[in-house]
Amino acid sequence: MNFEHSRFLIVRLSSIGDVLHATTVAHNLKLHYPSCHITWLASPPASELLQYNPDIDRLLVWDRSRFDKAVAGRRLREAFGMLRTLRKELHGYTFDIALDIQCLFLTGLITRLSGAPRRIGIYERHEFNHLFMTERGPAIDDPHKIRRYMTSLAPLGIHTLEPALILALPPKLEHFAEEFLPSHGISLAKPILMVNIRTTWPDKNWPVESFRTALCKLPEEIQLVFCGAPKDQHYIDEVLQGLSRSAVSIAGKTSLLELAALFRETDLLLTGDTGPLYIAAAMGTPTLSLWGPTHPTIYGPLTGPHSFILSPHDCTSCCKTRCRDKTNACMQAISPKIVFQHLCSCFHLPA
Repeated sequence: MNFEHSRFLIVRLSSIGDVLHATTVAHNLKLHYPSCHITWLASPPASELLQYNPDIDRLLVWDRSRFDKAVAGRRLREAFGMLRTLRKELHGYTFDIALDIQCLFLTGLITRLSGAPRRIGIYERHEFNHLFMTERGPAIDDPHKIRRYMTSLAPLGIHTLEPALILALPPKLEHFAEEFLPSHGISLAKPILMVNIRTTWPDKNWPVESFRTALCKLPEEIQLVFCGAPKDQHYIDEVLQGLSRSAVSIAGKTSLLELAALFRETDLLLTGDTGPLYIAAAMGTPTLSLWGPTHPTIYGPLTGPHSFILSPHDCTSCCKTRCRDKTNACMQAISPKIVFQHLCSCFHLPA
């Protein structure tokens, strides 16, 4: 069957990394059926990363966090009102096929509300999502999220797949890094090490003192630039205290797309498993990432110059948002010395 002129709805609301992973679905769909029409429903802040995606014909933005807060606060009338409003908006369009790349009860319900007669999910049993699907992609042994997301295309006859993440920037950001970095005392002529020290999961965070120890002996010729959200500045300040070398913080000073533009001029990103890792991967920036409760065989970048440091602790890859023992032992087990040695290797320095 030919889907060249089919109208697709992709539902992947959040998070930053998963939304970027799911761009492979839209990309491969367009590679095989260039004239198909793709609408994507996403939530802030991840929706920002889809604004200029060349594979997406229409971007719809729906604030899932507001919905989640209404449900958590038992404001059910408000929550149902948001779903009714969304249903009305979706019914302003016609969809032939909906692809649910998140596989939650909520996203399954949304695909049903879209009116799409054909609804395809992936082979994961989350929150009774399968009850809303008319079909699912095949089960596969490969654990990586990108390849599992792309199984949603198998029922459409798409089996040859390209795993590249797609993140496009607007023309106005073409020279953003060339202006922004020097204005913050960062030279474009010297190596830049961008450091992201916080994640959205508390137990994916490497200890602040470990960052300080790993970074303090790097030579001044390697410029240290800390990125992150405004709320991360407190932790960055803790790293800077006693660092005994120069460093710059740009936390909270850029949008996600502006950060992506800065990664074009970045030689290496040091980070945990969090959104900036995947933004950097999409921009082709080399990364060194630290892994404890999650594992790169499931979530890590599939293509490009990326290095992974896995926790040597027995308890790793639990994929739990909170440590069962409340010790964060897996991340604490990553040695600052090992990270320093990897950094030296990345910058071709003697350890």
